[in-house]
Amino acid sequence: MTASAFDTLKQELVQRPRTWLISGVAGFIGSNLLEHLLRLDQQVIGLDNFATGYQRNLDEVQSLVQPEQWARFHFIRGDIRVLADCQRAMTWPATGEPVDHVLHQAALGSVPRSLNDPITTNEVNISGFLNMLVAARDAKVRSYTYAASSSTYGDHPDLPKVEPKIGNPLSPYAVTKLVNEQYASVFARCYGFKTIGLRYFNVFGPRQDPDGAYAAVIPKWTDSLLKGETVHINGDGETSRDFCFVENAVQANLLAACTTDPEAVDQVYNVAVGDRTSLNQLFDHLRDLLVPHGVDAATVAQHRDFRAGDVRHSLADIGKAQGLLGYAPTHRIADGLRQAMGWYVGRRSVDASAG
Repeated sequence: MTASAFDTLKQELVQRPRTWLISGVAGFIGSNLLEHLLRLDQQVIGLDNFATGYQRNLDEVQSLVQPEQWARFHFIRGDIRVLADCQRAMTWPATGEPVDHVLHQAALGSVPRSLNDPITTNEVNISGFLNMLVAARDAKVRSYTYAASSSTYGDHPDLPKVEPKIGNPLSPYAVTKLVNEQYASVFARCYGFKTIGLRYFNVFGPRQDPDGAYAAVIPKWTDSLLKGETVHINGDGETSRDFCFVENAVQANLLAACTTDPEAVDQVYNVAVGDRTSLNQLFDHLRDLLVPHGVDAATVAQHRDFRAGDVRHSLADIGKAQGLLGYAPTHRIADGLRQAMGWYVGRRSVDASAG
């Protein structure tokens, strides 16, 4: 079988390790990137202020990699809203050499959070993003890959979503992610500093926080089902999303960061699988997977009003990422849910015993 672009890249990275910076390293996607890079024997700097990330995520990564791999990780507790913190994170402390690749994941996610507190969302997602751009440009890093968002498509009605066609933003969060793309484009034109943005579509997987008012739907519903609590579905449940397992997002980040194709940079890409799953279907998937863990097969969800700022349907065209980056998602939603479920159930057991 022919090796995928990602398989080939992983072999190259093991043979010629590089230095990486992950902002938001203690978060869900950031910690998954850290785990994969350390397993590939890379040298990694992590930046986080623990606003939405957790020390437990870093501890879990440490438990999953070899001690000599963990020794290649240097953590900086800092805030992307502070330019000096961003600048400090751009160089490996022992040598003063700049990092090769920046994976900018730090942000305040969540549409509801941005509706409740647009000022803080703006400070982190726009001012923080600009600080990271400036610091990376000045450090002359080899590549800068950042987390964009499918929320940028706003009210544009077309399905599937293709990168050039966007509508009006439907939340302050969506505005911030659109501005990120505009800043990235301006830095390419004005300074020749070219970046790649990855428009994530509902990424899920291990280490995604099930707690709090702004928890993502999959970990939140899984946790509620395991606790015997009622699951609430906003609207009629026919709202649909292109759910993307985190390993697909990791693949997209590494391929984007390491591309040598000049046509592939100064671009944004959809990161998804090209499947659409309704919330009603998602609930059925989760309940059925959790029946062996004590969830009643007859459990039903309760419906309530639609949530402000939510897009009705989301489905990605991933052809651009496939063609220019060699992106080939390995997990569809059923595969990802089966792989993630052990982590969700295990975390619930740990929390229950601790409580």
